[in-house]
Amino acid sequence: MEWLTGNLSQYLGEVGSIIRGTVLVVAVIILLNIMNRVLQKHAGKAQGSKFRNQLIMFGASFVGLLLVILGLPIDSATRGQLLSLIGIIFSAGIALSSSTFLSNAMAGIMLKSVRNFRTGDFVKTNDVFGRVTERGLFHTEIQTPDRDLTTLPNLYLATTAVTVVRQSGTIIGATVSLGYDVHHTKVEKLLLKAADSLGLQDSFVQVLELGDYSIVYRVAGLLTETKQLIAFRSRLRTAMLDALHLGGVEIVSPQFNNARMLDVEKEFIPRAIKQKTAPAADAAPVDVAFDKAEEAEGLDFKRQNLSKMEESLKELHQEAKNVSGSEKTAIEDRITRMEREIETLDSLIQDAETKENDQND
Repeated sequence: MEWLTGNLSQYLGEVGSIIRGTVLVVAVIILLNIMNRVLQKHAGKAQGSKFRNQLIMFGASFVGLLLVILGLPIDSATRGQLLSLIGIIFSAGIALSSSTFLSNAMAGIMLKSVRNFRTGDFVKTNDVFGRVTERGLFHTEIQTPDRDLTTLPNLYLATTAVTVVRQSGTIIGATVSLGYDVHHTKVEKLLLKAADSLGLQDSFVQVLELGDYSIVYRVAGLLTETKQLIAFRSRLRTAMLDALHLGGVEIVSPQFNNARMLDVEKEFIPRAIKQKTAPAADAAPVDVAFDKAEEAEGLDFKRQNLSKMEESLKELHQEAKNVSGSEKTAIEDRITRMEREIETLDSLIQDAETKENDQND
Protein backbone atom coordinates (compact mmCIF):
# COMPACT_ATOMS: atom_id res chain seq x y z
CA MET A 1 0.00 0.00 0.00
CA GLU A 2 2.82 2.39 0.85
CA TRP A 3 4.51 1.49 -2.45
CA LEU A 4 1.33 2.32 -4.38
CA THR A 5 0.86 5.59 -2.48
CA GLY A 6 4.49 6.58 -3.12
CA ASN A 7 4.26 5.84 -6.84
CA LEU A 8 0.94 7.70 -7.07
CA SER A 9 2.40 10.74 -5.34
CA GLN A 10 5.44 10.67 -7.60
CA TYR A 11 3.22 10.36 -10.68
CA LEU A 12 0.96 13.22 -9.57
CA GLY A 13 4.03 15.35 -8.87
CA GLU A 14 5.41 14.72 -12.35
CA VAL A 15 2.03 15.44 -13.95
CA GLY A 16 1.74 18.64 -11.89
CA SER A 17 5.20 19.74 -13.03
CA ILE A 18 4.31 19.08 -16.66
CA ILE A 19 1.05 21.00 -16.28
CA ARG A 20 2.86 23.93 -14.66
CA GLY A 21 5.43 23.94 -17.46
CA THR A 22 2.71 23.82 -20.11
CA VAL A 23 0.77 26.61 -18.43
CA LEU A 24 3.94 28.70 -18.29
CA VAL A 25 4.64 28.18 -22.01
CA VAL A 26 1.05 29.03 -22.93
CA ALA A 27 1.08 32.08 -20.65
CA VAL A 28 4.30 33.41 -22.20
CA ILE A 29 2.89 32.95 -25.73
CA ILE A 30 -0.35 34.70 -24.79
CA LEU A 31 1.50 37.59 -23.14
CA LEU A 32 3.72 38.03 -26.20
CA ASN A 33 0.66 38.08 -28.48
CA ILE A 34 -1.08 40.63 -26.23
CA MET A 35 2.04 42.79 -26.18
CA ASN A 36 2.32 42.59 -29.96
CA ARG A 37 -1.32 43.63 -30.41
CA VAL A 38 -0.97 46.54 -27.99
CA LEU A 39 2.16 47.77 -29.76
CA GLN A 40 0.49 47.56 -33.17
CA LYS A 41 -2.59 49.35 -31.88
CA HIS A 42 -0.55 52.30 -30.65
CA ALA A 43 1.93 52.23 -33.54
CA GLY A 44 0.67 55.53 -34.92
CA LYS A 45 1.55 57.58 -31.86
CA ALA A 46 5.14 58.31 -32.79
CA GLN A 47 7.55 58.27 -35.70
CA GLY A 48 9.66 55.14 -36.02
CA SER A 49 7.16 53.04 -34.06
CA LYS A 50 7.60 49.99 -36.28
CA PHE A 51 11.34 49.88 -35.62
CA ARG A 52 10.77 50.36 -31.89
CA ASN A 53 8.07 47.66 -31.75
CA GLN A 54 10.30 45.14 -33.52
CA LEU A 55 13.08 45.83 -31.03
CA ILE A 56 10.71 45.49 -28.05
CA MET A 57 9.25 42.21 -29.33
CA PHE A 58 12.73 40.82 -29.95
CA GLY A 59 13.77 41.57 -26.36
CA ALA A 60 10.46 40.32 -24.92
CA SER A 61 10.75 37.03 -26.83
CA PHE A 62 14.26 36.52 -25.47
CA VAL A 63 13.09 37.18 -21.89
CA GLY A 64 10.10 34.85 -22.45
CA LEU A 65 12.44 32.06 -23.58
CA LEU A 66 14.52 32.45 -20.41
CA LEU A 67 11.38 32.33 -18.23
CA VAL A 68 10.20 29.14 -19.95
CA ILE A 69 13.58 27.45 -19.36
CA LEU A 70 13.61 28.51 -15.72
CA GLY A 71 10.06 27.20 -15.22
CA LEU A 72 10.39 23.85 -17.02
CA PRO A 73 10.17 20.69 -14.84
CA ILE A 74 13.83 19.73 -15.30
CA ASP A 75 16.70 19.28 -12.90
CA SER A 76 19.13 22.05 -12.09
CA ALA A 77 21.98 20.56 -14.09
CA THR A 78 19.92 20.34 -17.29
CA ARG A 79 18.55 23.84 -16.75
CA GLY A 80 22.07 25.18 -16.33
CA GLN A 81 23.17 23.43 -19.51
CA LEU A 82 20.25 24.94 -21.46
CA LEU A 83 21.04 28.44 -20.18
CA SER A 84 24.69 27.93 -21.06
CA LEU A 85 23.69 26.75 -24.53
CA ILE A 86 21.55 29.86 -25.07
CA GLY A 87 24.43 32.04 -23.90
CA ILE A 88 26.80 30.31 -26.33
CA ILE A 89 24.33 30.65 -29.21
CA PHE A 90 23.74 34.31 -28.44
CA SER A 91 27.47 35.00 -28.19
CA ALA A 92 28.16 33.07 -31.39
CA GLY A 93 25.38 34.99 -33.12
CA ILE A 94 26.95 38.30 -32.13
CA ALA A 95 30.40 37.06 -33.17
CA LEU A 96 29.07 35.87 -36.54
CA SER A 97 26.60 38.71 -36.99
CA SER A 98 28.27 39.80 -40.22
CA SER A 99 26.61 36.85 -41.96
CA THR A 100 23.33 36.55 -40.01
CA PHE A 101 20.15 38.50 -39.45
CA LEU A 102 21.59 39.87 -36.21
CA SER A 103 23.97 42.00 -38.28
CA ASN A 104 21.02 43.74 -39.94
CA ALA A 105 19.39 44.32 -36.55
CA MET A 106 22.58 45.87 -35.17
CA ALA A 107 22.99 47.93 -38.33
CA GLY A 108 19.37 49.07 -38.01
CA ILE A 109 20.02 50.26 -34.45
CA MET A 110 23.12 52.11 -35.62
CA LEU A 111 21.28 53.80 -38.52
CA LYS A 112 18.50 54.81 -36.15
CA SER A 113 20.95 56.37 -33.71
CA VAL A 114 22.91 58.18 -36.45
CA ARG A 115 19.69 59.59 -38.00
CA ASN A 116 21.33 60.47 -41.30
CA PHE A 117 18.06 60.04 -43.21
CA ARG A 118 14.36 59.64 -42.49
CA THR A 119 11.17 58.55 -44.22
CA GLY A 120 10.50 60.59 -47.37
CA ASP A 121 14.14 61.60 -47.99
CA PHE A 122 15.83 61.13 -51.36
CA VAL A 123 18.81 58.78 -50.93
CA LYS A 124 21.38 57.30 -53.30
CA THR A 125 23.67 54.37 -52.71
CA ASN A 126 25.65 52.85 -55.57
CA ASP A 127 23.06 52.12 -58.29
CA VAL A 128 19.97 52.65 -56.11
CA PHE A 129 18.27 56.05 -56.05
CA GLY A 130 14.84 56.93 -54.66
CA ARG A 131 12.84 58.01 -51.64
CA VAL A 132 12.70 56.17 -48.32
CA THR A 133 9.25 54.68 -47.69
CA GLU A 134 9.87 52.43 -44.69
CA ARG A 135 12.54 51.87 -42.05
CA GLY A 136 12.52 48.59 -40.13
CA LEU A 137 14.80 46.77 -37.74
CA PHE A 138 16.28 44.58 -40.48
CA HIS A 139 15.72 46.46 -43.74
CA THR A 140 14.99 49.83 -45.36
CA GLU A 141 12.55 50.17 -48.26
CA ILE A 142 13.19 52.69 -51.07
CA GLN A 143 10.82 53.69 -53.87
CA THR A 144 12.69 54.32 -57.14
CA PRO A 145 11.72 56.82 -59.88
CA ASP A 146 10.16 53.86 -61.75
CA ARG A 147 7.68 53.55 -58.82
CA ASP A 148 9.20 50.17 -57.89
CA LEU A 149 10.06 49.28 -54.31
CA THR A 150 13.63 48.24 -53.49
CA THR A 151 14.43 46.58 -50.16
CA LEU A 152 17.96 47.12 -48.87
CA PRO A 153 19.36 45.26 -45.82
CA ASN A 154 20.39 47.64 -43.06
CA LEU A 155 23.86 46.07 -43.02
CA TYR A 156 24.31 47.15 -46.65
CA LEU A 157 23.36 50.74 -45.80
CA ALA A 158 25.63 50.73 -42.75
CA THR A 159 28.67 49.61 -44.78
CA THR A 160 28.02 51.63 -47.96
CA ALA A 161 28.26 55.34 -48.59
CA VAL A 162 24.73 56.80 -48.61
CA THR A 163 24.02 60.19 -50.18
CA VAL A 164 21.03 62.01 -48.67
CA VAL A 165 19.36 64.94 -50.42
CA ARG A 166 18.89 67.70 -47.85
CA GLN A 167 15.31 68.86 -47.47
CA SER A 168 16.48 72.46 -47.24
CA GLY A 169 17.66 72.28 -50.85
CA THR A 170 20.10 70.63 -53.24
CA ILE A 171 22.22 71.70 -56.20
CA ILE A 172 20.97 70.40 -59.56
CA GLY A 173 22.94 70.82 -62.75
CA ALA A 174 23.34 69.72 -66.37
CA THR A 175 26.18 69.77 -68.89
CA VAL A 176 26.37 70.66 -72.57
CA SER A 177 29.21 70.57 -75.14
CA LEU A 178 29.58 73.54 -77.48
CA GLY A 179 32.12 74.48 -80.12
CA TYR A 180 35.00 76.92 -79.75
CA ASP A 181 33.37 79.23 -82.25
CA VAL A 182 30.89 80.44 -79.56
CA HIS A 183 32.36 82.84 -77.01
CA HIS A 184 32.10 81.60 -73.44
CA THR A 185 30.59 84.86 -72.13
CA LYS A 186 27.63 84.44 -74.46
CA VAL A 187 27.19 80.82 -73.40
CA GLU A 188 27.36 81.71 -69.71
CA LYS A 189 24.76 84.42 -70.12
CA LEU A 190 22.33 82.10 -71.92
CA LEU A 191 22.82 79.21 -69.48
CA LEU A 192 22.28 81.50 -66.49
CA LYS A 193 19.11 82.74 -68.13
CA ALA A 194 17.92 79.13 -68.46
CA ALA A 195 18.60 78.41 -64.77
CA ASP A 196 16.97 81.64 -63.61
CA SER A 197 13.85 80.91 -65.67
CA LEU A 198 13.21 77.90 -63.42
CA GLY A 199 13.62 79.88 -60.21
CA LEU A 200 16.88 78.20 -59.20
CA GLN A 201 18.76 80.19 -56.57
CA ASP A 202 22.44 81.19 -56.73
CA SER A 203 22.81 79.73 -60.23
CA PHE A 204 26.31 79.51 -61.76
CA VAL A 205 28.13 78.23 -64.85
CA GLN A 206 31.36 76.23 -64.90
CA VAL A 207 33.73 75.27 -67.69
CA LEU A 208 34.42 71.60 -66.97
CA GLU A 209 36.60 70.58 -69.89
CA LEU A 210 38.46 72.01 -72.87
CA GLY A 211 38.24 69.14 -75.31
CA ASP A 212 39.86 68.72 -78.69
CA TYR A 213 36.72 69.77 -80.50
CA SER A 214 34.37 71.31 -77.92
CA ILE A 215 34.02 72.97 -74.52
CA VAL A 216 31.98 71.26 -71.79
CA TYR A 217 29.85 73.70 -69.77
CA ARG A 218 27.89 72.97 -66.62
CA VAL A 219 25.05 75.12 -65.32
CA ALA A 220 23.67 74.54 -61.83
CA GLY A 221 21.61 76.17 -59.13
CA LEU A 222 20.00 75.58 -55.74
CA LEU A 223 16.63 73.83 -55.84
CA THR A 224 14.66 74.30 -52.62
CA GLU A 225 11.66 72.19 -53.75
CA THR A 226 13.47 68.89 -53.36
CA LYS A 227 10.29 66.86 -53.94
CA GLN A 228 10.40 68.12 -57.55
CA LEU A 229 14.01 66.95 -58.00
CA ILE A 230 13.28 64.54 -60.87
CA ALA A 231 11.03 67.00 -62.73
CA PHE A 232 13.44 69.94 -62.39
CA ARG A 233 16.37 67.94 -63.75
CA SER A 234 14.41 67.47 -66.94
CA ARG A 235 13.12 71.07 -66.92
CA LEU A 236 16.65 72.44 -66.64
CA ARG A 237 17.80 70.61 -69.76
CA THR A 238 14.70 71.79 -71.63
CA ALA A 239 15.36 75.38 -70.52
CA MET A 240 18.97 75.07 -71.72
CA LEU A 241 17.78 73.95 -75.17
CA ASP A 242 15.36 76.86 -75.42
CA ALA A 243 17.83 79.48 -74.19
CA LEU A 244 20.64 78.37 -76.49
CA HIS A 245 18.45 78.01 -79.54
CA LEU A 246 16.73 81.36 -79.00
CA GLY A 247 20.18 82.90 -78.49
CA GLY A 248 21.32 81.63 -81.86
CA VAL A 249 23.74 78.98 -80.53
CA GLU A 250 23.88 75.62 -82.29
CA ILE A 251 24.08 72.56 -80.05
CA VAL A 252 25.86 70.41 -82.58
CA SER A 253 29.28 68.79 -82.72
CA PRO A 254 31.98 70.54 -84.79
CA GLN A 255 32.46 67.15 -86.48
CA PHE A 256 28.84 67.13 -87.58
CA ASN A 257 28.53 65.89 -91.16
CA ASN A 258 25.38 65.42 -93.19
CA ALA A 259 25.15 63.89 -96.63
CA ARG A 260 22.48 66.39 -97.68
CA MET A 261 23.59 69.34 -99.76
CA LEU A 262 22.78 72.41 -97.69
CA ASP A 263 23.76 76.02 -97.62
CA VAL A 264 26.89 76.58 -95.53
CA GLU A 265 25.01 79.34 -93.69
CA LYS A 266 22.24 76.95 -92.64
CA GLU A 267 21.76 76.82 -88.88
CA PHE A 268 20.34 73.69 -87.27
CA ILE A 269 17.98 75.33 -84.84
CA PRO A 270 14.31 74.34 -84.61
CA ARG A 271 11.75 77.06 -85.19
CA ALA A 272 10.46 78.71 -82.03
CA ILE A 273 7.08 77.55 -80.79
CA LYS A 274 4.70 78.99 -78.26
CA GLN A 275 5.83 77.84 -74.83
CA LYS A 276 3.53 76.54 -72.13
CA THR A 277 3.95 77.78 -68.58
CA ALA A 278 4.72 74.27 -67.33
CA PRO A 279 5.18 70.90 -69.07
CA ALA A 280 2.11 68.69 -68.80
CA ALA A 281 4.09 65.71 -67.52
CA ASP A 282 5.81 67.53 -64.64
CA ALA A 283 3.45 66.12 -62.02
CA ALA A 284 4.18 62.50 -62.93
CA PRO A 285 7.58 62.08 -61.22
CA VAL A 286 6.20 63.04 -57.79
CA ASP A 287 2.53 62.08 -57.87
CA VAL A 288 3.05 58.73 -59.58
CA ALA A 289 6.65 57.64 -59.17
CA PHE A 290 6.91 58.37 -55.45
CA ASP A 291 3.31 57.87 -54.32
CA LYS A 292 4.17 55.52 -51.46
CA ALA A 293 7.05 57.71 -50.31
CA GLU A 294 4.72 60.74 -50.28
CA GLU A 295 2.16 58.83 -48.21
CA ALA A 296 4.82 57.53 -45.80
CA GLU A 297 6.27 61.01 -45.32
CA GLY A 298 2.81 62.46 -44.77
CA LEU A 299 2.01 59.77 -42.22
CA ASP A 300 5.20 60.47 -40.28
CA PHE A 301 4.43 64.20 -40.36
CA LYS A 302 0.97 63.53 -38.90
CA ARG A 303 2.51 61.37 -36.17
CA GLN A 304 4.94 64.11 -35.24
CA ASN A 305 2.12 66.66 -35.08
CA LEU A 306 0.06 64.29 -32.94
CA SER A 307 2.92 63.89 -30.45
CA LYS A 308 3.42 67.66 -30.25
CA MET A 309 -0.30 68.28 -29.74
CA GLU A 310 -0.47 65.66 -26.98
CA GLU A 311 2.47 67.32 -25.21
CA SER A 312 0.77 70.72 -25.53
CA LEU A 313 -2.46 69.24 -24.16
CA LYS A 314 -0.63 67.97 -21.06
CA GLU A 315 0.86 71.42 -20.52
CA LEU A 316 -2.59 73.04 -20.81
CA HIS A 317 -4.06 70.61 -18.26
CA GLN A 318 -1.22 71.46 -15.88
CA GLU A 319 -1.70 75.17 -16.51
CA ALA A 320 -5.44 74.93 -15.85
CA LYS A 321 -4.76 73.62 -12.35
CA ASN A 322 -2.84 76.76 -11.39
CA VAL A 323 -5.37 79.39 -12.53
CA SER A 324 -9.00 80.23 -11.85
CA GLY A 325 -11.87 82.35 -13.10
CA SER A 326 -12.09 83.55 -16.69
CA GLU A 327 -8.49 82.57 -17.39
CA LYS A 328 -9.24 78.96 -16.46
CA THR A 329 -12.36 79.00 -18.64
CA ALA A 330 -10.32 80.19 -21.63
CA ILE A 331 -7.76 77.43 -21.07
CA GLU A 332 -10.51 74.82 -20.79
CA ASP A 333 -11.93 76.01 -24.12
CA ARG A 334 -8.50 75.60 -25.70
CA ILE A 335 -8.27 72.12 -24.19
CA THR A 336 -11.63 71.17 -25.69
CA ARG A 337 -10.65 72.42 -29.16
CA MET A 338 -7.29 70.66 -29.00
CA GLU A 339 -8.90 67.38 -27.92
CA ARG A 340 -11.15 67.55 -30.98
CA GLU A 341 -8.16 68.23 -33.23
CA ILE A 342 -6.24 65.33 -31.67
CA GLU A 343 -9.20 63.02 -32.17
CA THR A 344 -9.51 64.05 -35.83
CA LEU A 345 -5.77 63.69 -36.46
CA ASP A 346 -5.69 60.29 -34.74
CA SER A 347 -8.54 59.14 -36.98
CA LEU A 348 -6.65 60.30 -40.08
CA ILE A 349 -3.54 58.42 -38.93
CA GLN A 350 -5.51 55.22 -38.35
CA ASP A 351 -7.09 55.50 -41.81
CA ALA A 352 -3.67 56.04 -43.40
CA GLU A 353 -2.21 53.06 -41.53
CA THR A 354 -5.11 50.85 -42.61
CA LYS A 355 -4.57 51.90 -46.22
CA GLU A 356 -0.82 51.23 -45.90
CA ASN A 357 -1.43 47.76 -44.42
CA ASP A 358 -3.92 46.93 -47.20
CA GLN A 359 -1.34 47.93 -49.84
CA ASN A 360 1.36 45.82 -48.19
CA ASP A 361 -0.96 42.82 -48.04
